[in-house]
Amino acid sequence: MGPAAMTGGLARAGAIGAVNLRRHLRDRGNLFFTFVFPIAMILVIGLQFGSSVDPRLGVVGADSDLAAAVLAELDDGETDVEVVDVADLDAGIDQVESADLDAVVAFPDGVDASLLDGDVDVEVELVAAADAQGQELRTLLDGALSRASAPAAAARAAAARGADPTEAAAAAAGHVDALDRVAVRTVTAGDRIFPEGTGGFDVAGPSMLVLFVFVNGLAGSYALIVSRQLGISRRMLSTPTSSRSIILGEGLGRFVIGIVQGAYILVATLLLFDIEWGGLLGATAIVVAVAAVAAAAAMIFGTFFSNPEQASGIGVVASLALGALGGAMMPIELFSDTLAAAARFTPHYWAIDAFAELIRHDGGLADIWSQLAVLLAIASVLLVIASWRMRQVLTRTR
Repeated sequence: MGPAAMTGGLARAGAIGAVNLRRHLRDRGNLFFTFVFPIAMILVIGLQFGSSVDPRLGVVGADSDLAAAVLAELDDGETDVEVVDVADLDAGIDQVESADLDAVVAFPDGVDASLLDGDVDVEVELVAAADAQGQELRTLLDGALSRASAPAAAARAAAARGADPTEAAAAAAGHVDALDRVAVRTVTAGDRIFPEGTGGFDVAGPSMLVLFVFVNGLAGSYALIVSRQLGISRRMLSTPTSSRSIILGEGLGRFVIGIVQGAYILVATLLLFDIEWGGLLGATAIVVAVAAVAAAAAMIFGTFFSNPEQASGIGVVASLALGALGGAMMPIELFSDTLAAAARFTPHYWAIDAFAELIRHDGGLADIWSQLAVLLAIASVLLVIASWRMRQVLTRTR
Protein backbone atom coordinates (compact mmCIF):
# COMPACT_ATOMS: atom_id res chain seq x y z
CA MET A 1 0.00 0.00 0.00
CA GLY A 2 1.47 3.34 -1.12
CA PRO A 3 1.66 6.51 1.01
CA ALA A 4 -1.28 8.09 -0.82
CA ALA A 5 -3.48 5.06 -0.30
CA MET A 6 -2.47 4.86 3.36
CA THR A 7 -3.25 8.55 3.87
CA GLY A 8 -6.62 8.13 2.18
CA GLY A 9 -7.42 5.10 4.31
CA LEU A 10 -6.61 6.98 7.50
CA ALA A 11 -8.73 9.91 6.37
CA ARG A 12 -11.71 7.62 5.72
CA ALA A 13 -11.21 5.94 9.10
CA GLY A 14 -11.19 9.35 10.75
CA ALA A 15 -14.40 10.29 8.96
CA ILE A 16 -16.08 7.07 10.17
CA GLY A 17 -14.92 7.79 13.71
CA ALA A 18 -16.26 11.35 13.57
CA VAL A 19 -19.65 10.07 12.40
CA ASN A 20 -19.78 7.63 15.32
CA LEU A 21 -18.95 10.41 17.79
CA ARG A 22 -21.67 12.72 16.42
CA ARG A 23 -24.20 9.90 16.44
CA HIS A 24 -23.36 9.11 20.06
CA LEU A 25 -23.67 12.73 21.20
CA ARG A 26 -27.02 13.24 19.44
CA ASP A 27 -28.70 10.70 21.73
CA ARG A 28 -29.83 12.46 24.93
CA GLY A 29 -29.72 9.19 26.82
CA ASN A 30 -26.06 8.83 25.90
CA LEU A 31 -25.40 12.37 27.12
CA PHE A 32 -26.88 11.53 30.53
CA PHE A 33 -24.84 8.35 31.01
CA THR A 34 -21.72 9.93 29.56
CA PHE A 35 -21.64 13.24 31.43
CA VAL A 36 -24.23 13.44 34.23
CA PHE A 37 -24.54 10.01 35.84
CA PRO A 38 -20.79 9.45 36.43
CA ILE A 39 -20.49 12.76 38.36
CA ALA A 40 -23.56 11.89 40.45
CA MET A 41 -22.08 8.50 41.33
CA ILE A 42 -18.74 10.04 42.27
CA LEU A 43 -20.59 12.41 44.61
CA VAL A 44 -22.53 9.59 46.29
CA ILE A 45 -19.60 7.20 46.68
CA GLY A 46 -17.21 9.99 47.67
CA LEU A 47 -19.49 11.02 50.53
CA GLN A 48 -19.82 7.37 51.58
CA PHE A 49 -16.07 6.99 52.02
CA GLY A 50 -15.68 10.40 53.63
CA SER A 51 -15.23 13.83 52.17
CA SER A 52 -11.97 15.75 52.03
CA VAL A 53 -13.86 19.09 52.17
CA ASP A 54 -13.27 21.16 55.31
CA PRO A 55 -16.32 21.29 57.63
CA ARG A 56 -18.21 24.60 57.59
CA LEU A 57 -19.31 26.13 60.90
CA GLY A 58 -21.74 29.04 61.20
CA VAL A 59 -21.27 31.30 64.23
CA VAL A 60 -23.84 33.64 65.77
CA GLY A 61 -22.42 36.22 68.23
CA ALA A 62 -18.80 35.81 67.15
CA ASP A 63 -17.82 39.15 68.76
CA SER A 64 -17.89 37.78 72.34
CA ASP A 65 -14.72 36.81 74.20
CA LEU A 66 -16.03 33.28 74.70
CA ALA A 67 -16.66 32.87 70.96
CA ALA A 68 -13.18 34.18 70.18
CA ALA A 69 -11.67 31.70 72.65
CA VAL A 70 -13.68 28.79 71.21
CA LEU A 71 -12.71 29.66 67.64
CA ALA A 72 -9.08 29.96 68.70
CA GLU A 73 -9.27 26.46 70.16
CA LEU A 74 -10.72 25.18 66.87
CA ASP A 75 -8.04 26.96 64.88
CA ASP A 76 -5.32 25.26 66.94
CA GLY A 77 -6.77 21.79 66.33
CA GLU A 78 -5.81 19.25 63.67
CA THR A 79 -9.05 19.67 61.70
CA ASP A 80 -9.36 22.73 59.45
CA VAL A 81 -12.75 24.35 60.10
CA GLU A 82 -14.18 27.01 57.82
CA VAL A 83 -15.96 29.61 59.97
CA VAL A 84 -18.86 31.65 58.57
CA ASP A 85 -20.59 34.56 60.36
CA VAL A 86 -24.37 34.07 60.55
CA ALA A 87 -26.95 36.75 61.40
CA ASP A 88 -29.09 34.62 63.74
CA LEU A 89 -29.76 31.03 64.75
CA ASP A 90 -32.78 30.58 62.47
CA ALA A 91 -30.77 31.63 59.44
CA GLY A 92 -28.02 29.23 60.50
CA ILE A 93 -30.49 26.34 60.87
CA ASP A 94 -31.79 27.03 57.36
CA GLN A 95 -28.24 26.81 56.00
CA VAL A 96 -27.61 23.54 57.86
CA GLU A 97 -30.80 22.09 56.39
CA SER A 98 -29.76 23.15 52.90
CA ALA A 99 -26.26 21.65 53.44
CA ASP A 100 -24.55 25.04 53.07
CA LEU A 101 -23.25 24.60 56.64
CA ASP A 102 -22.38 21.48 58.61
CA ALA A 103 -23.26 23.07 61.95
CA VAL A 104 -24.17 26.39 63.54
CA VAL A 105 -23.34 27.58 67.06
CA ALA A 106 -25.04 30.57 68.72
CA PHE A 107 -23.44 32.50 71.61
CA PRO A 108 -26.08 34.52 73.52
CA ASP A 109 -25.83 38.26 74.07
CA GLY A 110 -23.91 39.18 77.20
CA VAL A 111 -22.37 35.74 77.54
CA ASP A 112 -19.06 37.15 78.80
CA ALA A 113 -20.70 39.18 81.58
CA SER A 114 -22.85 36.21 82.55
CA LEU A 115 -19.80 34.01 82.96
CA LEU A 116 -18.02 36.62 85.06
CA ASP A 117 -21.10 37.00 87.27
CA GLY A 118 -21.13 33.26 87.88
CA ASP A 119 -24.32 32.56 85.95
CA VAL A 120 -24.61 28.77 85.66
CA ASP A 121 -27.54 28.91 83.24
CA VAL A 122 -25.65 30.29 80.23
CA GLU A 123 -26.69 28.31 77.14
CA VAL A 124 -24.68 28.06 73.96
CA GLU A 125 -26.93 26.52 71.28
CA LEU A 126 -25.55 24.13 68.69
CA VAL A 127 -27.35 22.65 65.69
CA ALA A 128 -25.35 20.09 63.70
CA ALA A 129 -26.15 18.01 60.64
CA ALA A 130 -26.60 14.30 61.18
CA ASP A 131 -23.77 13.40 58.79
CA ALA A 132 -20.14 12.73 59.65
CA GLN A 133 -19.06 16.35 59.17
CA GLY A 134 -21.75 17.68 61.50
CA GLN A 135 -21.00 15.15 64.22
CA GLU A 136 -17.29 15.86 63.95
CA LEU A 137 -17.97 19.56 64.50
CA ARG A 138 -20.15 18.76 67.50
CA THR A 139 -17.32 16.82 69.13
CA LEU A 140 -14.79 19.55 68.36
CA LEU A 141 -17.08 22.26 69.77
CA ASP A 142 -17.75 20.32 72.94
CA GLY A 143 -14.02 20.13 73.63
CA ALA A 144 -13.37 23.75 72.61
CA LEU A 145 -16.18 25.06 74.82
CA SER A 146 -14.91 23.07 77.79
CA ARG A 147 -11.41 24.46 77.38
CA ALA A 148 -12.50 28.03 76.67
CA SER A 149 -14.86 28.18 79.68
CA ALA A 150 -12.51 26.38 82.07
CA PRO A 151 -10.87 29.55 83.55
CA ALA A 152 -14.25 31.15 84.32
CA ALA A 153 -15.51 27.90 85.87
CA ALA A 154 -12.36 27.61 88.02
CA ALA A 155 -12.63 31.23 89.19
CA ARG A 156 -16.31 30.75 90.03
CA ALA A 157 -15.57 27.60 92.01
CA ALA A 158 -12.79 29.34 93.95
CA ALA A 159 -15.03 32.35 94.71
CA ALA A 160 -17.75 30.01 95.95
CA ARG A 161 -15.26 28.71 98.53
CA GLY A 162 -14.44 32.18 99.87
CA ALA A 163 -11.69 33.42 97.54
CA ASP A 164 -11.69 36.98 96.29
CA PRO A 165 -13.40 36.90 92.85
CA THR A 166 -10.84 39.21 91.21
CA GLU A 167 -7.87 37.27 92.59
CA ALA A 168 -9.53 33.96 91.65
CA ALA A 169 -10.08 35.13 88.07
CA ALA A 170 -6.45 36.29 87.78
CA ALA A 171 -5.17 33.02 89.22
CA ALA A 172 -7.33 30.94 86.87
CA ALA A 173 -6.17 32.95 83.86
CA GLY A 174 -2.57 32.44 84.90
CA HIS A 175 -2.95 28.68 84.96
CA VAL A 176 -4.58 28.23 81.55
CA ASP A 177 -1.42 26.52 80.29
CA ALA A 178 -2.07 23.70 82.77
CA LEU A 179 -4.84 22.50 80.49
CA ASP A 180 -2.19 21.47 77.95
CA ARG A 181 -0.38 19.21 80.38
CA VAL A 182 -2.71 16.36 79.54
CA ALA A 183 -2.23 15.64 75.86
CA VAL A 184 -4.60 13.48 73.85
CA ARG A 185 -2.98 11.83 70.86
CA THR A 186 -4.84 9.78 68.27
CA VAL A 187 -2.94 7.09 66.39
CA THR A 188 -3.92 4.44 63.88
CA ALA A 189 -3.23 0.88 64.99
CA GLY A 190 -2.02 -1.36 62.19
CA ASP A 191 -1.82 -0.29 58.55
CA ARG A 192 -3.95 2.44 57.06
CA ILE A 193 -6.39 1.37 54.37
CA PHE A 194 -5.57 4.56 52.45
CA PRO A 195 -2.64 6.96 52.87
CA GLU A 196 -3.20 9.85 55.25
CA GLY A 197 -5.00 12.74 53.61
CA THR A 198 -6.85 10.59 51.08
CA GLY A 199 -10.41 11.87 50.65
CA GLY A 200 -13.49 9.97 49.65
CA PHE A 201 -13.58 11.64 46.24
CA ASP A 202 -9.98 10.57 45.63
CA VAL A 203 -11.21 6.98 45.94
CA ALA A 204 -14.48 7.36 44.03
CA GLY A 205 -13.25 9.50 41.13
CA PRO A 206 -10.84 7.06 39.43
CA SER A 207 -13.13 4.08 40.04
CA MET A 208 -16.14 5.73 38.42
CA LEU A 209 -14.09 7.09 35.53
CA VAL A 210 -12.82 3.63 34.65
CA LEU A 211 -16.22 2.00 35.21
CA PHE A 212 -18.23 4.38 33.03
CA VAL A 213 -15.72 4.51 30.18
CA PHE A 214 -16.05 0.73 29.98
CA VAL A 215 -19.84 0.76 30.40
CA ASN A 216 -20.33 3.29 27.61
CA GLY A 217 -17.72 1.57 25.48
CA LEU A 218 -19.38 -1.84 25.59
CA ALA A 219 -22.87 -0.34 25.31
CA GLY A 220 -21.63 1.26 22.08
CA SER A 221 -21.40 -2.14 20.43
CA TYR A 222 -25.07 -1.50 19.70
CA ALA A 223 -24.10 1.11 17.10
CA LEU A 224 -21.65 -1.22 15.35
CA ILE A 225 -24.29 -3.89 14.85
CA VAL A 226 -26.90 -1.38 13.68
CA SER A 227 -24.45 -0.10 11.08
CA ARG A 228 -24.17 -3.61 9.67
CA GLN A 229 -27.93 -4.22 9.79
CA LEU A 230 -28.65 -0.98 7.93
CA GLY A 231 -26.20 -1.94 5.21
CA ILE A 232 -23.87 0.97 5.93
CA SER A 233 -20.86 -1.33 6.10
CA ARG A 234 -21.82 -2.95 2.79
CA ARG A 235 -22.14 0.41 1.08
CA MET A 236 -18.79 1.55 2.45
CA LEU A 237 -17.15 -1.59 1.09
CA SER A 238 -18.59 -0.82 -2.36
CA THR A 239 -16.50 2.38 -2.35
CA PRO A 240 -12.69 2.57 -2.37
CA THR A 241 -12.85 2.22 1.43
CA SER A 242 -11.08 -0.97 2.53
CA SER A 243 -12.30 -3.27 5.27
CA ARG A 244 -9.22 -2.27 7.26
CA SER A 245 -10.27 1.39 7.16
CA ILE A 246 -13.80 0.46 8.25
CA ILE A 247 -12.45 -1.57 11.15
CA LEU A 248 -10.10 1.23 12.18
CA GLY A 249 -12.84 3.84 11.86
CA GLU A 250 -15.41 1.92 13.90
CA GLY A 251 -12.86 1.33 16.65
CA LEU A 252 -11.65 4.93 16.45
CA GLY A 253 -15.18 6.21 17.05
CA ARG A 254 -15.50 4.29 20.31
CA PHE A 255 -11.93 5.26 21.25
CA VAL A 256 -12.63 9.00 20.81
CA ILE A 257 -15.88 8.73 22.81
CA GLY A 258 -13.96 7.08 25.66
CA ILE A 259 -11.30 9.81 25.65
CA VAL A 260 -13.94 12.57 25.58
CA GLN A 261 -15.79 11.04 28.53
CA GLY A 262 -12.60 10.38 30.50
CA ALA A 263 -11.27 13.90 29.93
CA TYR A 264 -14.62 15.39 30.93
CA ILE A 265 -14.66 13.42 34.21
CA LEU A 266 -11.07 14.49 34.93
CA VAL A 267 -11.86 18.19 34.51
CA ALA A 268 -15.30 18.10 36.16
CA THR A 269 -14.10 16.30 39.29
CA LEU A 270 -11.07 18.58 39.55
CA LEU A 271 -13.35 21.63 39.57
CA LEU A 272 -16.24 20.20 41.62
CA PHE A 273 -14.49 17.90 44.12
CA ASP A 274 -10.90 19.17 44.01
CA ILE A 275 -9.55 15.74 43.09
CA GLU A 276 -5.81 15.93 42.52
CA TRP A 277 -5.27 13.52 39.62
CA GLY A 278 -1.49 13.64 39.84
CA GLY A 279 0.60 14.58 36.83
CA LEU A 280 -1.40 15.57 33.76
CA LEU A 281 0.75 13.39 31.52
CA GLY A 282 0.19 10.29 33.64
CA ALA A 283 -3.58 10.83 34.02
CA THR A 284 -3.92 11.43 30.26
CA ALA A 285 -1.98 8.26 29.49
CA ILE A 286 -4.30 6.21 31.71
CA VAL A 287 -7.42 7.67 30.08
CA VAL A 288 -6.02 6.88 26.62
CA ALA A 289 -5.19 3.30 27.65
CA VAL A 290 -8.62 2.75 29.24
CA ALA A 291 -10.38 4.17 26.17
CA ALA A 292 -8.33 1.85 23.96
CA VAL A 293 -9.33 -1.24 25.94
CA ALA A 294 -12.99 -0.16 26.01
CA ALA A 295 -13.01 0.47 22.24
CA ALA A 296 -11.42 -2.89 21.49
CA ALA A 297 -13.90 -4.64 23.80
CA ALA A 298 -16.78 -2.84 22.06
CA MET A 299 -15.57 -4.20 18.72
CA ILE A 300 -15.45 -7.69 20.20
CA PHE A 301 -19.11 -7.46 21.21
CA GLY A 302 -20.06 -5.67 18.00
CA THR A 303 -18.62 -8.40 15.82
CA PHE A 304 -19.53 -11.54 17.75
CA PHE A 305 -23.18 -10.55 18.32
CA SER A 306 -25.77 -9.97 15.62
CA ASN A 307 -28.58 -8.63 17.84
CA PRO A 308 -27.90 -5.03 18.97
CA GLU A 309 -30.10 -5.16 22.10
CA GLN A 310 -28.47 -8.42 23.16
CA ALA A 311 -24.96 -7.11 22.59
CA SER A 312 -25.64 -3.85 24.42
CA GLY A 313 -27.37 -5.55 27.37
CA ILE A 314 -24.74 -8.24 27.81
CA GLY A 315 -22.01 -5.61 27.34
CA VAL A 316 -23.33 -3.47 30.19
CA VAL A 317 -23.72 -6.49 32.48
CA ALA A 318 -20.22 -7.70 31.60
CA SER A 319 -18.68 -4.29 32.21
CA LEU A 320 -20.43 -3.97 35.58
CA ALA A 321 -19.34 -7.47 36.59
CA LEU A 322 -15.74 -6.82 35.58
CA GLY A 323 -15.91 -3.44 37.32
CA ALA A 324 -17.08 -5.04 40.56
CA LEU A 325 -14.31 -7.64 40.38
CA GLY A 326 -11.72 -5.07 39.37
CA GLY A 327 -12.32 -2.68 42.27
CA ALA A 328 -14.47 -0.06 40.51
CA MET A 329 -17.36 -0.42 42.96
CA MET A 330 -15.46 -1.17 46.16
CA PRO A 331 -11.79 -0.36 46.80
CA ILE A 332 -9.37 -3.23 46.27
CA GLU A 333 -7.99 -2.48 49.74
CA LEU A 334 -11.20 -3.93 51.20
CA PHE A 335 -10.97 -7.15 49.15
CA SER A 336 -9.87 -10.49 50.55
CA ASP A 337 -6.54 -11.83 49.29
CA THR A 338 -8.33 -14.25 46.94
CA LEU A 339 -10.52 -11.56 45.38
CA ALA A 340 -7.59 -9.17 45.11
CA ALA A 341 -5.64 -11.82 43.19
CA ALA A 342 -8.61 -12.45 40.87
CA ALA A 343 -9.00 -8.72 40.26
CA ARG A 344 -5.66 -8.67 38.46
CA PHE A 345 -7.28 -10.45 35.52
CA THR A 346 -9.46 -7.40 34.79
CA PRO A 347 -8.36 -4.20 33.03
CA HIS A 348 -10.22 -2.17 35.66
CA TYR A 349 -7.76 -3.27 38.33
CA TRP A 350 -4.71 -2.04 36.40
CA ALA A 351 -6.31 1.29 35.50
CA ILE A 352 -7.49 2.01 39.06
CA ASP A 353 -4.14 0.92 40.46
CA ALA A 354 -2.38 3.34 38.11
CA PHE A 355 -4.62 6.21 39.23
CA ALA A 356 -4.00 5.26 42.88
CA GLU A 357 -0.26 5.50 42.27
CA LEU A 358 -0.67 9.00 40.89
CA ILE A 359 -3.22 10.34 43.39
CA ARG A 360 -2.38 8.64 46.68
CA HIS A 361 1.37 8.09 46.32
CA ASP A 362 2.42 11.16 44.30
CA GLY A 363 3.66 8.99 41.47
CA GLY A 364 4.44 10.04 37.93
CA LEU A 365 4.34 8.53 34.47
CA ALA A 366 7.49 6.51 35.16
CA ASP A 367 5.79 4.87 38.16
CA ILE A 368 2.81 3.54 36.20
CA TRP A 369 4.53 2.14 33.12
CA SER A 370 3.78 -1.47 34.12
CA GLN A 371 0.03 -0.77 34.53
CA LEU A 372 -0.05 1.05 31.19
CA ALA A 373 1.81 -1.81 29.52
CA VAL A 374 -0.76 -4.32 30.78
CA LEU A 375 -3.67 -2.16 29.58
CA LEU A 376 -2.15 -1.64 26.14
CA ALA A 377 -1.41 -5.36 25.87
CA ILE A 378 -5.05 -6.18 26.68
CA ALA A 379 -6.24 -3.62 24.12
CA SER A 380 -3.90 -5.04 21.47
CA VAL A 381 -5.07 -8.62 21.98
CA LEU A 382 -8.75 -7.62 21.92
CA LEU A 383 -8.20 -5.44 18.86
CA VAL A 384 -6.51 -8.24 16.92
CA ILE A 385 -9.37 -10.62 17.70
CA ALA A 386 -12.01 -7.98 16.92
CA SER A 387 -10.31 -6.98 13.67
CA TRP A 388 -10.12 -10.58 12.51
CA ARG A 389 -13.78 -11.12 13.33
CA MET A 390 -14.86 -7.78 11.82
CA ARG A 391 -13.08 -8.62 8.57
CA GLN A 392 -14.92 -11.94 8.45
CA VAL A 393 -18.30 -10.29 9.11
CA LEU A 394 -17.81 -7.50 6.58
CA THR A 395 -16.50 -9.82 3.91
CA ARG A 396 -19.48 -12.13 4.39
CA THR A 397 -21.86 -9.15 4.32
CA ARG A 398 -20.40 -8.04 1.05
